[in-house]
Amino acid sequence: VQLQASGGGLVQAGGSLRLSCTASGTLYSATAMGWYRQAPGKERELVAEITNRYTNYNDAVKGRFTISRDNAKRSVYLQMNDLQPEDTAVYYCNFEILRDNYWGQGTQVTVSS
Repeated sequence: VQLQASGGGLVQAGGSLRLSCTASGTLYSATAMGWYRQAPGKERELVAEITNRYTNYNDAVKGRFTISRDNAKRSVYLQMNDLQPEDTAVYYCNFEILRDNYWGQGTQVTVSS
């Protein structure tokens, strides 16, 4: 299974970006999909996750970020609005498929003040 993430970039504070992540090499749908981020010198943290039953957000992004999924496309998306400098990090997608976890390669998001 491979995950391909895209959509990162450089944006000014208050701007928006949309991240995408698509799985290949599997016929199975993910039980859970999520986005994590890791800023320099910090541990990787959950940004948002989604299952067929619920979504869950880090308090720091509630009201600004929206996670969604398309099971038919085996994809997960993260719409990020009102980005702030503290959102600067490498963002990783994660899929749980048949109780195994898979990670994307990471995409850099940089927010300038």
